[in-house]
Amino acid sequence: MTNPVAHIGPKFILSGGGTGGHIFPAVAIAKELQLRFPTAEFLFVGAIGKMEMEKVPKEGFQIVGLPIEGLKRSASLRNIVVFFKTLQSFWKARKILKEFQPTAVIGTGGYASLPICFMAARGGYPTFLQEQNGFAGLTNRLVAARAKQIFTGFPQMDKFFPAGNWEFTGNPVRQNIIDLGHKQQQNPFEGLKPNLPVMFITGGSLGARTINQTIFNNLIPLAKANVQLIWQMGLPFAKSHTEQINKVIADNPDIFQKDDAPGIFFAPFIYNMDDAYQAADIVISRAGAISISEIAVVGKPSILVPSPNVTDDHQTQNAKVLSSMDAAMLITDKQAPENLVPAAIALIKDTKKQAEMQEKLKQIAKPHATQTIVNRIVSCLKINE
Repeated sequence: MTNPVAHIGPKFILSGGGTGGHIFPAVAIAKELQLRFPTAEFLFVGAIGKMEMEKVPKEGFQIVGLPIEGLKRSASLRNIVVFFKTLQSFWKARKILKEFQPTAVIGTGGYASLPICFMAARGGYPTFLQEQNGFAGLTNRLVAARAKQIFTGFPQMDKFFPAGNWEFTGNPVRQNIIDLGHKQQQNPFEGLKPNLPVMFITGGSLGARTINQTIFNNLIPLAKANVQLIWQMGLPFAKSHTEQINKVIADNPDIFQKDDAPGIFFAPFIYNMDDAYQAADIVISRAGAISISEIAVVGKPSILVPSPNVTDDHQTQNAKVLSSMDAAMLITDKQAPENLVPAAIALIKDTKKQAEMQEKLKQIAKPHATQTIVNRIVSCLKINE
């Protein structure tokens, strides 16, 4: 680490990991701070062996890893090892703080951020939290009472955080998504017709099996309804079902291969997500916090199918926030096989309902979340740009 005496700019520690939903906001905040303070020094703190140890250096930032692991929810002897690794991580976090002497510490959730944020807040270092989900994570709940300020991705978070100490800023969203409204309309997806409606299906980078299987089982009904698909399947489903999808298309030429047939674009991963959003009339998605924030910013009507396999069932809580406002539809993972496609076909044909959803989405869309968060941090720290 750099000798603190020799450094003249502010110094920031950022921590959040385990999933992209925690890592991306931390990187976005760091990059905005870097723009404001070119001489600033940054250090990320993550968990050894987790994706942040690979992703953060690729973004140009230094990272150190703690040996911390997540607690096993069921009774397990492994939790004894977890306990001692947690103690070791708190000790190492204290050492990092003493050596680095940060101007501020910013945590974006996940168990990787608990030791450094807890020890920073306890030690008097200004500590800021960013909570992406509508149901606050355990780490942020544990640190909240000592945090300088908490920035949330959803409104109505009083039940989790001290009154007056949190602000609904929205979640940091990728710049190419924010810029979508200024981008020239284009359609890079082979086979799609310009005059037919488009449904964008995404279950995240790994895909969502229930959503994928439901779409696969209903390819013919969707085509008969003249619904076109941009379908991000994830690599596992793409490997197991690409041949089967091509067979359905080949076996039904009167539906899929006539001149005016609706197009189907499917791929394991879609890198140009901004183009997919732009081309879509409606979106079917899991209910991760960043996905929801992107959907709100681009103003696309959506059907959210929360993953049942996440901590605290926070995706369901996220989806309930939007569905309670009539800004999105919520269909559970269990309901999806029977109800998802009929609901999607009905929504894609109901332009009035789509317009109503788009209007409601404006209430939670926060395209300038990253800048707002950094403005609040700078103001609180009283440092000059």
